[in-house]
Amino acid sequence: MNISLRQLKAFVLVATLGNFTRAAERLHITQAGLSVMMREIETQFGSRLFDRTTRSVTLTEAGHALLPVASAAVGELDTVAVQIAAFGQAQRKTLRIAATPLVSSHLMPEWFGAFRQAHPDVDVRLHEAELAQVQGLVEQGEADLGFGFFTKASHGIERTLMQSFRLMRVSAAGKHLPRKAARRGRAESDGRTAWEALRAEVLIGLPPDNPIQQLVETHLARIGRADEPRPMFRRFETLIGMAEAGLGTAIMPTFAFPACRHRAVRCEVLTHPEVSLGFHRIVKRGRSKPELWRQFTELAMASMQRIDAMAHAR
Repeated sequence: MNISLRQLKAFVLVATLGNFTRAAERLHITQAGLSVMMREIETQFGSRLFDRTTRSVTLTEAGHALLPVASAAVGELDTVAVQIAAFGQAQRKTLRIAATPLVSSHLMPEWFGAFRQAHPDVDVRLHEAELAQVQGLVEQGEADLGFGFFTKASHGIERTLMQSFRLMRVSAAGKHLPRKAARRGRAESDGRTAWEALRAEVLIGLPPDNPIQQLVETHLARIGRADEPRPMFRRFETLIGMAEAGLGTAIMPTFAFPACRHRAVRCEVLTHPEVSLGFHRIVKRGRSKPELWRQFTELAMASMQRIDAMAHAR
């Protein structure tokens, strides 16, 4: 048996109105078209459903048996259709973001605040996760947008470059500045320093599986310092704190400069060579991209550009 919802709705309407002409008008089809639909449904059931005269339409015994079942089915499907439409509307008004801890703690508050002012009816949700987990959340459809340093392409992911950031040396301000300046608890940047200057430094870093650390090790190899045993920490905030305490020099993107602003550390862009890496937005390949995604991304890109300009200016 192959009966469509449209046929069931037409049957219920004819049975309720008792008139083919008025039912056809309600359905926006011709009376002849409606008659064809009713003959098809009668053929499917193998029984007449209506007794027709020139003046009236009445249900047969088979029609009376079908009417409550058809009415209930149509009613339930209409109710579910309304619920599904509401779900879709709610999804369109929800934005799920996945980001690494530094992005979440130092950038997302600004981004969320600005976006909420422009879109007070949008529910913006944040998943804090490590880089690989951010990508997994996006691939599984549990997050709409992901933000971080995604250095490798993935078959199921679309990457959008938002900003390129240079690598910088972060060290204790007290090592280079007068004690009074160090006590101010504010990041200082005196421009640039060469990778060669790291030869005699005590280095601290991220774990070896981190793609940023892998890039750092590539360039440390040129001065004979690659893959050495050294203290390793998973988060940039921890590295910055350790550097501030004088426990070592960290190498990280200028992207982390906002996290250094209120710490007694010195930030210097590394040169010879100057090394950049890209900060990306990722989405699941093949998904439609609502206007809200574009608006949030543009807001985030403007913030990224300000950070890069701040690092250049100091």
